[in-house]
Amino acid sequence: MAVPKKRTSISKKKIRKNFWKKKAYTTALKAFSLAQSIFTGKSKSFFL
Repeated sequence: MAVPKKRTSISKKKIRKNFWKKKAYTTALKAFSLAQSIFTGKSKSFFL
């Protein structure tokens, strides 16, 4: 017989959501930083 799962607490949901948001934010920062260095021509490790 099927039994319904227990409800996840709001605090747990927030923790998981914030983890993903932080991950996305750091990735976006890295991408923006790389784009800036390429645009200004100061990049030494990235070649077009």
